[in-house]
Amino acid sequence: MLQLNIKNETSRLRVVVLGTAISNGPTPTINEAYDPKSLEHIIAGTYPIEEDMVEEMEAFRHVFDKYGVTVFRPKLMENYNQIFTRDIGFVIDDVFIKSNILPDREQELEAIQYIIDQINPAKVLRPPEEVHIEGGDVMLWNDYIFIGTYKGSDYKDYITARTNKEGVQYIRDLFPNKIVKEFDLVKSKIEARDNALHLDCCFQPVGKNKGIIYKRGFREESDYLFLVNLFGKENLFHIKRQEMYHMNSNVFSIDNRVVVSEKNFKRLNKWLRANDFLVEEIPYAEIAKQEGLLRCSTLPLIRD
Repeated sequence: MLQLNIKNETSRLRVVVLGTAISNGPTPTINEAYDPKSLEHIIAGTYPIEEDMVEEMEAFRHVFDKYGVTVFRPKLMENYNQIFTRDIGFVIDDVFIKSNILPDREQELEAIQYIIDQINPAKVLRPPEEVHIEGGDVMLWNDYIFIGTYKGSDYKDYITARTNKEGVQYIRDLFPNKIVKEFDLVKSKIEARDNALHLDCCFQPVGKNKGIIYKRGFREESDYLFLVNLFGKENLFHIKRQEMYHMNSNVFSIDNRVVVSEKNFKRLNKWLRANDFLVEEIPYAEIAKQEGLLRCSTLPLIRD
């Protein structure tokens, strides 16, 4: 049995589900795009090809191997995008919560069922239908649970709005001892540079007291200021609009000093090293074209 344990984003990683880009399917049509960034690349003819994405994910896999992390992969489904495992489920403490995701992604959950079967069934939950919540919006920080949401009255019109107020309430009810803090995110159906698809597109903690943040990803300045006050301005790396577009806040921590980052994130990687992080640089720019990066393609199950 897997004894789940996730309390934060940066403790030593032991077990993770890493997505797969094998048999990723044909390039989506314009009407099939889930987000403005994918759409941009479909139109431009620069949508990533399977071979390149498989190579990038293998580089990620090698880093996990180097640190002795146990890696599960989803069961392979023909012609199906299975890269972003973060969307389909997440762990809080020792509980696995299945996401209520876009209906045509339901099969992605089936592909990791063999892993879920190794968890105590009493610790596996599926929220009721009206609860929308995805793992990219859920971030643990010890006593806190940070949740990205969208409070606009046009929520239902936005395929990029993934976590609703019912989702936030569901987590509050499940974990009454935690401080649940929601963040209203900026969404756009048409401009990827102004679309925080999930919370990890505009914020992520690293190490014990630091974080990467994009101020304009928050609809309310008070939400941004909450994080500045909690972490301290001097501990936050502020990314720019173009860096947010390239997903600079979507790195992944193996422990509180080892961070896996994209090799083109020059400014960020320099800052991380200046703050005594060991940066494992890998190529991930092709996968980034689908508005997801390193955190999005992982589903951590056990950290120390």
